[in-house]
Amino acid sequence: MAGSCFESEPNFCPDCGSVLPLPGAGLNVTCGRCCYQISIDTFEGLEVKSEVVLNDPELLQANLEAESEERQLNGPVVERRCSCCGHEGMVYHTRQTRSADEGQTVFYTCPNCRHQEKEDS
Repeated sequence: MAGSCFESEPNFCPDCGSVLPLPGAGLNVTCGRCCYQISIDTFEGLEVKSEVVLNDPELLQANLEAESEERQLNGPVVERRCSCCGHEGMVYHTRQTRSADEGQTVFYTCPNCRHQEKEDS
């Protein structure tokens, strides 16, 4: 390992930092980017564990809810009185909830009590 630029984990090239290929039949593992060679003995007894989580439903739902609440309270404000608390001024956003040849649905949210109303146009 003489001549390396920095110390790294065994799965990464100590010269350029690239991910190293899996050890093969040879005595050395060669970096595909810079051709640095590491003795295969470095990998002896090394155990690699990994986990892949694709589309974790709970995480996706939490992100959608946070994004939705942020959008509802940070949108443009219109002069509209909240039917629940009487606060003047409501935040709105629009969505296309029906077919493309029909108007958008406008969703209003009161920044005071978070009451929501919708209006189909």
